[in-house]
Amino acid sequence: MNIFKKFYCRTYQTAFRIMLPLLPYREPKLLDNNGEVCAVLREKNIDNILLVTDKGVFDLGLTNSLQEELTKNNVKVTIYSGTVANPTTDNVAEALTLYKENNCQGIISFGGGSAMDCAKAVGARLARPNKTLKQMKGVLKVGKKTPLLIAVPTTAGTGSETTLAAVITDSETRHKYAINDFPLIPDYALLDPYLTVGLPKSLTATTGMDALTHAVEAYIGRSTTKQTRKCALFAVKTIFENILEVYNNGANVEARKNMLVASYNAGLAFTKSYVGYVHAVAHSLGGKYNVAHGLANAIILPHILRKFGKSIHKKLWKMAVYAGICTADTSVEDGAKVFIEKIDSLNKEMNIPTGLDCIQEEDIPQLAQTAAHEGNPLYPVPVIFTAKELEDVYKQIKL
Repeated sequence: MNIFKKFYCRTYQTAFRIMLPLLPYREPKLLDNNGEVCAVLREKNIDNILLVTDKGVFDLGLTNSLQEELTKNNVKVTIYSGTVANPTTDNVAEALTLYKENNCQGIISFGGGSAMDCAKAVGARLARPNKTLKQMKGVLKVGKKTPLLIAVPTTAGTGSETTLAAVITDSETRHKYAINDFPLIPDYALLDPYLTVGLPKSLTATTGMDALTHAVEAYIGRSTTKQTRKCALFAVKTIFENILEVYNNGANVEARKNMLVASYNAGLAFTKSYVGYVHAVAHSLGGKYNVAHGLANAIILPHILRKFGKSIHKKLWKMAVYAGICTADTSVEDGAKVFIEKIDSLNKEMNIPTGLDCIQEEDIPQLAQTAAHEGNPLYPVPVIFTAKELEDVYKQIKL
């Protein structure tokens, strides 16, 4: 990479790291049940909400108990269930129209990361009615308070209930981009393990690996804090201890709860410390081919970790020791190897493929350009890669 470009990236990242203690990060307040959701709405004098979800979650009836509790408490519920994987600008526009037509006063996002991203983007448009989503792309472009947002995750993976990011795909260009600003952090989060019990095994696997990716990328980056390192280590250990159990025995409520808490902590970690090239590559694939985000992360993660090489060996070793998959006597190099092999093993045991057959050779240069543009300078990665260097990753995972 050009030395001046590299200097610019590191200077940009250093400025953000220095500013971390001064930025208005906050954690959503945790709720335990539907009754507490209603209590919050009463406290805020809200009796009309928009519930943003997706067709799969809605058709399974997962929202029924919350809807019934809200109706019993005289709260009008308008439902938008059209959110798709990798939510689009069209999704946001449709949900926004419903919010306005029904005079809603707040939003509940119910589902995985896609529903939460859609809900956050609706909030951004309400806060900034004269700005398009594209104009709010990047960092700190919202800048105004959004309506009340309560996040109810039905997967233990995205951590979106804790984050300041909304990732949206342009319906026309298929370009995928993130809107990052503090008002987008949900005000409350309801972590209910029973909502995750019925998840298909494939979704349990890929969303769990999504959470692992958040924790790992936050930990190996160059903008960590004592708190984010603690959250990331906890998340990695908890995921390693529970993910195969929830995959093989989805009715284990305790393990499901553990995964939700792990995902929440991974979200806290990467909200402050950011992610890296795994996400940049995954976003490019989601935008171009509509590849599910968790699936992409699971496939890409070991390849990026190997590509970083010795620069992250000590951090991988520390995570491996903390998680109990090697001992403090294990050499740093061997510990790092064990950690990456553990990820490979989990992918294999949960039938996650080793690559993707949708990737077209002629698309790779543009995909890599997109990923490099997202990652540089924002993500405080251990080693800065050029677009040309990132092309290797796409070739490795192309089936």
